[in-house]
This record gives sequence, C-alpha cells and structure tokens, in this order.
Amino acid sequence: MSDRPQDPWREGPQGKGESDVGGAGVGSAAGDREVDWQARERTVQLEMMDRWVQGVVTEQRRSRRWKLFFRFLFALLFIASIATSVTLFTLGSQPAALPGEQHLGVVRVKGVIEADGEANAERIIKGLRKAWASPASVAVVLDINSPGGSPVQSQRVYDELMRLREQGDKPVIAVIEDLGASGAYYMAAGAGEIIAAPSSLVGSIGVISSSFGLKGPLEKLDIERRVFTAGDNKAFLDPFSDISPDQRAFWQNVLATTHQQFIAAVKTGRGERLKDNPELFSGLIWTGEQARRLGLVDRTGTLEELAAELTPEAELHDYTPRQDPFERFTRRFAGVMASAMGLETTVSPVSYRLPW
Repeated sequence: MSDRPQDPWREGPQGKGESDVGGAGVGSAAGDREVDWQARERTVQLEMMDRWVQGVVTEQRRSRRWKLFFRFLFALLFIASIATSVTLFTLGSQPAALPGEQHLGVVRVKGVIEADGEANAERIIKGLRKAWASPASVAVVLDINSPGGSPVQSQRVYDELMRLREQGDKPVIAVIEDLGASGAYYMAAGAGEIIAAPSSLVGSIGVISSSFGLKGPLEKLDIERRVFTAGDNKAFLDPFSDISPDQRAFWQNVLATTHQQFIAAVKTGRGERLKDNPELFSGLIWTGEQARRLGLVDRTGTLEELAAELTPEAELHDYTPRQDPFERFTRRFAGVMASAMGLETTVSPVSYRLPW
C-alpha cells in the first residue's frame, strides 16, 4: 500500500480496468524519469551558466584592476615628469649660482647644430649672455664638439660672439674638443681666440646638400609617384623626380652663394691669421696641429689647460641652459611623427656639416 497521494494525472481516470491501471503505472514511471532527467539537465545548465557568469565577473574585475593600475602608473609618471620639468626649468631659468672664485664661463655646443636640437642658437646665445654678465667669469668660452649643422643657427651664434668680442670687456674663446667642423667652425670663427687639441678635427669649410635619385627603381617596380604642385620648380628637390640641368645649376648656385657667406665670415673672424692656402676653403678637414699651421686655430691646448692658465684654481662654470626633458621629448616625438607622415620639418636641405 503506497503512502503517496493519488494523482489523477498519474493514476488515470476512475473506473478503468486492471490492465488500464497497470499501463498507467508504467507510463507514470517513465514520465517521472523524464521529468527527473529534464530537471537534472536544467540544473547542469544553470550551474554552467552560473560558472560562466562568475568567470565573466572575475575577468572584468581583474581587467578593471589592471586598468586602474595602469591609469595610476601613467598619472604617477605624468606628475613626476611635470615635476621634474618644472624643477629643471626653474633651475635653468634662474641666474647661475656664482662661486666666489674667478672662473671660466663655459657654454657647450654638443652634437648636430639645428633649431630643434640641443645645439640651437637660442640656447647657446642665452648661455653666452649669462656667462658674459657674470662678474666672476674671467672669460667666455664656447666648448665645441660638433660636426656642424644649420647655416642659420651657426650664423646667429657667430654674430653673437662677434658682438661680445667687440665689447672687449673679457676674452671670448672657442675651444674645440674632438670635432669642430663646418657649422661648428663657423661659430668658432666669431671668437677672439680658437684653441684645439693636437688631434682634434677642424675645418670642413664648405656646404653640402645630399639626396638620392630613386625614379628608376620605382619605375621597375611599377610604382607611380604622385606629386601635385603649383610652380614648375616646386618639387625639384624631390628624390623621386628628375632634375633638369637648369634646376641643377640653380641649386649649385645656391650652395655656392652660401659657401661664399661662410668664407666671408671666417675671413672676417680670423683676419690676417689665415694662411694663403688654396685648399683652405675647399671643404677639407685637418687635425688641430695642421689647423694651427693654416691659421684656423691660434694654438693647441685643452679646456682644462685654459682654466689653469686664466684662473687661480682652474675653475670652470657651465652656463649652458638646462633643457626641459619634457619639451625635448615632445620635440623629438613631433619630428618623428612629421617625418613618418611625410610632412616638412624644420631641417634645412642646405647644411654646414660633415657628410657622415
């Protein structure tokens, strides 16, 4: 006798025979098994769904944590860079702390001379004026180690050196370390005295403009170069286009004119100290000792020897303005992006520099 209450859906209608009752019992058992299987299947599906939801939530939480971490790290780096930039800018903009002893006021020219680089005229001239204004500096010294660069930047520094030199209050001296070539020598020529080490490389009084002609390889690769200009000669320096004899002659005249400006500046700065040598303005480069014999430098020596000669304690003080690292990064990044996008940059196609 079963204690389970009667269920009309399982027991069947009243008044049926035994065979009907037996058949209904078998059908009821099969139905129970089907219901149990469906219930288990739904339970498994719900468990799988719950695990999936938990996994998604966990992954989102983990992703959110990493996002917060990287945002915090970026904010920390940004704040640190701003703080460093402000500190260095403040230190660089303040008047140089003057030691009690007399010293050489040194301004350094390192690397390629260009408007967007570290060796730019604005920065160098600012340092020269600070060194000149210091009552403790016994001489203004331009410490050079550069292959040259922009004609305009070089000329601006040359003009400033000539201006200070003409005032005559203190010596204006250029000291060449490893390299003082082309535009770097243009600058040095404005100083009243030039000193170089015996093995320094000095000279290269010339002008260079270099490029490539790539039209042939493009034609072989069936690549068409599309340049739209207004003006027949607007794109004559394009390396992917032909250059006519007239255009070549025109550009050569530009280089020759720039070269003559360079020569005139050197002659004005050096005067009668230059020797009469036909190779002097040919673009050749000499050692410091050879340059001394040609009149390009006054004597051989080093910055330390000069300091020992002019100051009791051989004191040197660097007046080169500190460069804001954030600004330097921004300039370099902008230059790289401009080059990658094919945009024009501030680099002149004409240069007073060595071709390496």
